[in-house]
Amino acid sequence: MSIVNIILSGGIGSRLWPLSRKARPKQYLPIFGNQTLFQKTVLRNKDFCDATLVVGNQDNVELSRQDLHAGGIVNFGEIIEACPRNTAAAIAFAAFQVSREDIMFITPSDQLIDSGHAYASSVHRAIQLAKEGYIVTFGLRPTKPETGYGYIESNGEEVIAFCEKPDLHTAQIFLEKGNYLWNSGMFCFQAGVYLDELMEFEPELFHSAKRAIECADDGKLNLELSLQIPSVSVDYAVMEKTKKIKVVPSAFQWSDMGSFESIYEYFESQGYPKDSFGNMVIGTDIHTEFTGLYNTLLIQTKDAILVLRKEKAQEVKKLYERLEKERPELV
Repeated sequence: MSIVNIILSGGIGSRLWPLSRKARPKQYLPIFGNQTLFQKTVLRNKDFCDATLVVGNQDNVELSRQDLHAGGIVNFGEIIEACPRNTAAAIAFAAFQVSREDIMFITPSDQLIDSGHAYASSVHRAIQLAKEGYIVTFGLRPTKPETGYGYIESNGEEVIAFCEKPDLHTAQIFLEKGNYLWNSGMFCFQAGVYLDELMEFEPELFHSAKRAIECADDGKLNLELSLQIPSVSVDYAVMEKTKKIKVVPSAFQWSDMGSFESIYEYFESQGYPKDSFGNMVIGTDIHTEFTGLYNTLLIQTKDAILVLRKEKAQEVKKLYERLEKERPELV
């Protein structure tokens, strides 16, 4: 039995436009202490695992390889997706590639995590539960009424329900009740257990993903076969349906870096400059003044400028989707 870190790296980070682009998504931006989130993920988990397997798309493969080599990781596996088919399929590809008894430690590549004692304790507990045949997710104790994350209602390690991203009022209720955890998107389980559950709940996805990975050419999936795979999240396909689910309530510092509010808070914690009204400039040294504004970010790249209130950071995704249709060269 081996423990394999499955790194999911197919996302594009649309809520971090214009920093994050299809050609260099957020997990490959070297703005976190001169490291990328991808590098931090690889290095954070290598001591827990016997092997590393990256599942990413064909546009990101060279970026992943560069970060792996820069982190001193030379022995790794790759699964190169021809098109995005969501997390249930991405994890299935990896599960078909390893042995059924292997423990898969699934980690997105775009999260910022404090890899101290609390993290190690949670990972070891998850591995222990996975060896006992459970499908394990990690739940983070919320520190604020966050509307950008899904939640897990729990009783200790027992999962009561998965909850969609709430509105602010509902998030406040979750926080006050005390038994709701942020859904981290990290998982741990035996490959065979996952595949058996996937076969039970999503047989079409199981079989089409199996065909695609069996016909892969040196890890690269075929586009035609990939398009036949249903695009379903792992939460919907397995986590919300399985009776084998457990959650590890965790206290390590965690952020999915999914919005400029998260970027703002990280930069603020690192002593990055802001004015007396909480306004911050990212991406330019040009002297900038804000009048009548507060908690506002100005983000500049060589071809775009974004100005937004920190509290409106989740709305950048809608802007990205519009630009994808109207100005695709900018995304």
